[in-house]
Amino acid sequence: MNMREKAPGIYYGWIVVFITFVTLLVSAGIRSMPSILMLPFENEFGWSRGGISSVISVGIFLYGLTGPFSAALLQKFGIRRVVVISLAVLAISLSLTPLMTALWQFDILWGLVSGLATGMMANVLGVTVSNQWFVHRRGLVVGLLTASAATGQLLFLPLLAKITVEAGWRYAIFTSVAALVIVLIVVAIWFRNHPYDVGLAPYGGDEVAPPAPFTGNIFLAPLLALRSALKNTTFWLLSGTFFFCGFSTNGLIGAHLIPACGDFGIPEVTAAGLLALMGLFDLIGTTLSGWLSDRFDSRKLLFIYYGLRGLSLMFLPYALESGPTTLLIFSIFYGLDWIATVPPTVKLAAQEFGKESVGMIFGWIVVAHQVGASVAAYGAGVMREWLGSYSVPFIVAGLVCLLAALMAMRIAKQTSMSVGELQN
Repeated sequence: MNMREKAPGIYYGWIVVFITFVTLLVSAGIRSMPSILMLPFENEFGWSRGGISSVISVGIFLYGLTGPFSAALLQKFGIRRVVVISLAVLAISLSLTPLMTALWQFDILWGLVSGLATGMMANVLGVTVSNQWFVHRRGLVVGLLTASAATGQLLFLPLLAKITVEAGWRYAIFTSVAALVIVLIVVAIWFRNHPYDVGLAPYGGDEVAPPAPFTGNIFLAPLLALRSALKNTTFWLLSGTFFFCGFSTNGLIGAHLIPACGDFGIPEVTAAGLLALMGLFDLIGTTLSGWLSDRFDSRKLLFIYYGLRGLSLMFLPYALESGPTTLLIFSIFYGLDWIATVPPTVKLAAQEFGKESVGMIFGWIVVAHQVGASVAAYGAGVMREWLGSYSVPFIVAGLVCLLAALMAMRIAKQTSMSVGELQN
């Protein structure tokens, strides 16, 4: 059946992509809120920077650990149902946050519950949507949806920071809950799990067919996929580079740039604006990366991305000392590369492990990313307390990015070939 005959005009998959984009944007924006809550919580509750960082670290780790199992849940129960439940749980968790009085309550609400709920709406969701709905333009879609998750972490920060400064952090929480409720309604009404649900073939495909049913145990299948992947050198290299990716992005810059700016007298709203600027340029850079990954050697793309990121992070301590203008240059340059590594990593994983397994296996690669982010989130906070500065964590992150660039070139060359080349 010709999908154009079935759905003239806009292909419904693009509507699904838009809804997924907004969902990831809002979810990731809320996931990043602890970075603007760090200073208010220090002042109101007297909690230490290290203690608050430990909660952020737990949340980041669980956000990643959920990935492989969310891939299985999305296939088993359908994307729409899983996302609606996750949004509802996240909204409840946020609604209870203004009632907390102790650090352990913050750990449960933001470390445990929020980490698990947002983990269901992470990069694996974007990969699942792209694999379900697209044959052609898959790299572009992965890049766009990846960019939305990273951009959401940064884009909402100026608004939430302004609300926090002017009205208090509780009103920032209430604003986030309202956004979650709106997104939940949109997903429940307009989202569709698979092209077959609306009588279409995947974009670029010809066959209108139902999705293959998920077989196996939703908790055991990801573990079996991991056991198989552990025997593969490419998996280790992709996981290793992604560990350093997380170490150098959301775990470090996402969690600590605002307090690092505060050490130099830069206002919280201004620092949040710098992160938002990174988010805007990330949207450009990661979407472009998806386009490039459809056309060029993904290993070489990763080499360039990690190398440039490493240099920019080693420049950051100087930028902080120099003032807002130099930080603006850093934000633009670093933002273009914020998470541009995801589309080539997804492509390499898909070519190595196949369409049916890539969701769960990429989920495990994301676990490595979030472990790296978790280590950086906690470690940078502790080192700031010990040394009185973030300079050492920033330089260390830059050096490990240079190591990641070299690791990317160790990936077997045949996995970086295009799908068309593999078929030929």
